[in-house]
Amino acid sequence: MNKVIDSMLAHRSIRSYTDRTVSDEDLNSIIRAVQAAPNWVNLQLVSIIAVKNTDHRRRLAELCGNQVHIAEAPVFLVFCTDYHRVALACHKKEQTLNEVMQDIDTLLVGAHEVGIALEAAVVAAESLGLGTVPIGDVRKNALEIVHELQLPEYVFPMLGLCIGYPAEEPGLKPRFPQQAVFFEETYKTDLKDKLAEYDVIYAHYLKERPWNNRVGNWTDLAADFYRHPFHYKGVADALSQQGFTSAKSRYSV
Repeated sequence: MNKVIDSMLAHRSIRSYTDRTVSDEDLNSIIRAVQAAPNWVNLQLVSIIAVKNTDHRRRLAELCGNQVHIAEAPVFLVFCTDYHRVALACHKKEQTLNEVMQDIDTLLVGAHEVGIALEAAVVAAESLGLGTVPIGDVRKNALEIVHELQLPEYVFPMLGLCIGYPAEEPGLKPRFPQQAVFFEETYKTDLKDKLAEYDVIYAHYLKERPWNNRVGNWTDLAADFYRHPFHYKGVADALSQQGFTSAKSRYSV
């Protein structure tokens, strides 16, 4: 084992922060780590917006489902998939992105680029003694987030990340047995026993943890989360507004 892996295995989602600020030096190191992460064809399809202003963080907290830790953390990063720079390159050569933006793979590439970038930020921040928690709810009111951050066409907010000094120690959340997620050569579909095993472990964790303890298991969590209607309803409309024209959903409003 080494220090990097030790730090990754110790990851916890931090939802309470002290009022200690994150230094510009540390934030710069985190962004440099993000820029050094792997990316597709060196197109670098990610942009990060740091929100530090207290009122601005409070506004984003409201738009992200009233998550108070967004307002409490001294830095909130919004990770966007970004084809705006590509559009500028195409324009210079008298091309457009019109057809490319109709392909669902364009959205998939942007999404996986953001995922890689956010994980790089998490690893870098936690190596500096900072706490983090990713926020998917930047897509909950995506059109409003686009307006708040003044995002141009071909830029879409995918994920957020709170960064700050932890004011809590939530403990480690148990993960699936490795046999449920790691396969050799081919996918293994006989997962019922492994999920049942995990349900017992996760139920014990939920019941015994000192904060927000409750009765339940992973199966309940997953099934309830994906019960119709789904959590995010306006994403397709926001994607379409930003130029990702392949996005269509019967849940659009």
